[in-house]
Amino acid sequence: MNGVGTVVTFGVGDETFAIPVSKVQEVLEMRQISRLPDSPGHVLGVIDVRGHGVSVIDLRKVMKLPDQDDGDATRIIVLWLDEDDLVARVAMRADRVYEVTLLDDDRIEPVPEAELLRWDCRLVTGLGRRHEAFVALIDLDHLFAALPSRLAA
Repeated sequence: MNGVGTVVTFGVGDETFAIPVSKVQEVLEMRQISRLPDSPGHVLGVIDVRGHGVSVIDLRKVMKLPDQDDGDATRIIVLWLDEDDLVARVAMRADRVYEVTLLDDDRIEPVPEAELLRWDCRLVTGLGRRHEAFVALIDLDHLFAALPSRLAA
């Protein structure tokens, strides 16, 4: 696969993920999140970003990891998504944000044997490496499109 260019790398649990920097508006320190009544489990609530309400999702819930208290490294990544003529600003909470960088050799490879393993890996565009460790590139369009059905159970 071709390279993805500059990415933002971040951690959830013990794993490292990346998203294209072009999708990131900004990275914020953790702040008060206003809860919304009867919202889905993966929605933490809303925050104010420069005078606009922005919904925040919990990546730990999306990745089916146990809850964890926010720490000094917890960050909110504010994103711009553009899908089907709809431009949306949303955010996701990550355990930590590492850096804005290029992946080693700027290469992304497909998830090995995903079809054989019957794994629907649409949420992962592919795998890269940073300092020789695997980094999963998250497909944000598929992530947000899949949220209601993936987390309903």
